[in-house]
Amino acid sequence: MTDRSLKPCPKTPNCVSSLAPEDDRKHHIPAITFSGDPAAALEAVLGAIGTLERTRIVEQTDGYVHAVSASKVFRFKDDLEVLIGDGRIDVRSAARMGSYDFDVNRKRVEAFSDEVRNRLA
Repeated sequence: MTDRSLKPCPKTPNCVSSLAPEDDRKHHIPAITFSGDPAAALEAVLGAIGTLERTRIVEQTDGYVHAVSASKVFRFKDDLEVLIGDGRIDVRSAARMGSYDFDVNRKRVEAFSDEVRNRLA
């Protein structure tokens, strides 16, 4: 995270971010919108992260959560970052190594986003 924002994705296709331009189909993924208390959104985010396999939270500050996921076989690490603002949850998930991730980060964020939305409903 830099200045209450998430880093941009690299040019490689192993990263997705809700802050990537919408016309960047390789990297863009929708933000999660919500109404109500950001504290409730944080609770939903933490609960949703808890449902992700081989994922642990490594940092949590006011409105920001950083978690690390490990792949099942080779234990490659991916970073999942979440930034909670007024009515919006931005997400970035990126592989630390390699250039292609077989859409693992996109699938992770989609599952995470669905779980957060369910918890906020």
